[in-house]
Amino acid sequence: MPNIYDRLVSQMKTKGARNPYAAATAALQKTGNLKKGTRKLTEKGKRRSIMGAAGRAKDRAAKSSGRSPGAYSYNARTNRATLKK
Repeated sequence: MPNIYDRLVSQMKTKGARNPYAAATAALQKTGNLKKGTRKLTEKGKRRSIMGAAGRAKDRAAKSSGRSPGAYSYNARTNRATLKK
């Protein structure tokens, strides 16, 4: 399975989701990372999977603030990106 899928499944297991595999599949299909009705990555999904968790967190923070992803640092414990000081 793709890295992005495995990562989301493990996060959902940690949070106690009833069926983490189905929930992860549905969430990734809804965001356009997986093709509808399958577990195959779209082009967007391939790019996001290659980014890794840190890259995705920085990208999310940058999109919401309008800054560049390089302006953020990643905290693996919280899976969040914060502005560098």
